[in-house]
Amino acid sequence: MIKAVIVDDEQKAIQSLSWELNHFNKDIEIIETFTSPEEAITFLNKTSNTPDCLFLDIQMPTMDGFQFLEKLSSKDFAVIITTAYDEYAIKAIKHEAVDYLLKPIDSDDLSTTISKLKNINTKNINYDKLEELFYKFNEENHRQKITINTDGKLIFLHVDDIIFIESDGNYSTLFLNDNQKLVVTKKLKEVNSLLPEKLFFRIHNSYIINLNKVKEFIKTEGYVVMPPNHKIPVARQRKLDFLDRL
Repeated sequence: MIKAVIVDDEQKAIQSLSWELNHFNKDIEIIETFTSPEEAITFLNKTSNTPDCLFLDIQMPTMDGFQFLEKLSSKDFAVIITTAYDEYAIKAIKHEAVDYLLKPIDSDDLSTTISKLKNINTKNINYDKLEELFYKFNEENHRQKITINTDGKLIFLHVDDIIFIESDGNYSTLFLNDNQKLVVTKKLKEVNSLLPEKLFFRIHNSYIINLNKVKEFIKTEGYVVMPPNHKIPVARQRKLDFLDRL
């Protein structure tokens, strides 16, 4: 029996999904439903309350689904996104660990999702795919947030919190506001692909900078100053492009 939790700010949506699950799928037990994401977070953060899957609405008034997941201490369950918005990512990005259900939820689509859930080992959810899915969804909705997979967890970063990124071979270090650092097992090229092109610029083979954070450009010595006082070299072949971007 698959134990499920439903989180949706609309009670009618919960009732509709619950009815579908109870009448057409004998393999799922709904253990709790919540219209309040805050109450759901409190419930899910208790280790004794871990479900096998979570049906999660993305558009909620007090926080979106991505912010909701960020507040969970553990995510050892499959996440099924429910939403009324038929975005490109919803149609294009589907895999075993996470699925989408468009509202109003179709019975056949729900049955397909249940079949996927039966084949998922929730202790080994592919968070690389989950990261890709969230990134593409964010991109489609023009959200200013990226998702980083590190140390077995997903970290959701506002792009404004990133000052610059430094390469160290197969690793990259993100320098954040408040003197924080985040080391990820990604090459700089991979990190660059996650960032909005309008805000970030690869100024050097080893550095990507947030253009909004540039304090100074020292032309004579060929470097920029980033908060609080980091000196980042500007590659000669990228100088003109950098000036155009400024």
